[in-house]
Amino acid sequence: MGQVGILKSYEYDYERVLSDVDKLLSELDVLKNIKQSSFLVKTNLLKKNKPEDGVTTHPFVVEGVVRFLQSKGHSVIVGDSPGGPFNPVMLKSIYEASGISGIAERTGCSLNYDTSIVQVKPSEAKLINNLKLVKAFTEVDYVVSCAKLKTHTMMTYTGAVKNLFGMIPGVTKADYHLKMNDVNNFANMLIDVCDYVKPLFSVIDGIQAMEGDGPSSGDIRELGLLMAGESPYELDYVATGITGLLDSPVNTHAINRDLLDPEKIELYGLDINYLQVEPFRLPGSTHVNFMSGRIPEFVTHFLMEKIRPYPEVINKLCVGCGVCAANCPPKVISMINHKAVIDTTDCIRCFCCHELCPEKAIKVKRHPIHKMVFGK
Repeated sequence: MGQVGILKSYEYDYERVLSDVDKLLSELDVLKNIKQSSFLVKTNLLKKNKPEDGVTTHPFVVEGVVRFLQSKGHSVIVGDSPGGPFNPVMLKSIYEASGISGIAERTGCSLNYDTSIVQVKPSEAKLINNLKLVKAFTEVDYVVSCAKLKTHTMMTYTGAVKNLFGMIPGVTKADYHLKMNDVNNFANMLIDVCDYVKPLFSVIDGIQAMEGDGPSSGDIRELGLLMAGESPYELDYVATGITGLLDSPVNTHAINRDLLDPEKIELYGLDINYLQVEPFRLPGSTHVNFMSGRIPEFVTHFLMEKIRPYPEVINKLCVGCGVCAANCPPKVISMINHKAVIDTTDCIRCFCCHELCPEKAIKVKRHPIHKMVFGK
């Protein structure tokens, strides 16, 4: 039986958030007998965003985790491998923009600037034989997944499990998108990574969450919740249950792989039976198999392929920076006359371009039939 804690935390007030995180983590039994150790607080720093953008884990939440661990005598390093180039210059700019640099200044914790890579062989993986990870992230005693609660154009939802995809360095992540572009395979790959990393516990920043076309171009949702749990699968299950995203692929495959049993989750803190949360608006790219069991599977696949959403460039917003082209796994984006042009013929619908565009110049284009079937 695993613990999952939920706490109301209405705004990013510095002292309030630090106090709330400390209160939340003090109840986790898994932390009570850990001897002095080294920890990686793996935050979510998707790209160069300010805290108020709602894209990255808020620095006050990260600092709360850091201070809690330091109060127990542990040493802490904070880090992530954002999308795009993985080098010290880029890391420094993202740490500064996201407010993470301030955590190091206030607490004395370390920030990771080591971009060397190590290759490991996960013995229990379902899909991955070899896995490239940021070397420094493998040299600590324990990992903490410190995630942001958001919808996700490819995976429906991103939280504690998906956050660990950032253990993989920079543009190397594109290789995994390309090789496992099917949603179910990608979900199992995320679980393989999580199962190898085995975070000691996870925290989700849901004070301000994101709905719609997340993880970077959605709308901020004032959810007002902080969550923590020993199992990232259980924590995500509770978070998706609250927000109406329960059918996310990672949940489905975690249950199939016996890594998650909803009946064995032990909740503490806020009673979710009294929570009244309007279901989160799904990404425009999301579709469910509404024809399952009614017609042959190959027909279902054919029809869904015909109406699948795809990324489309908003020319008036595109500044020709080339981030989308540089990070496109199948390399179907070209820069023509200082504008991005997408060849959707071989597009794998990973939506990395939409996710990483700093100008929000790529939207999710939906087929009229998709809109009729799945709504706005």
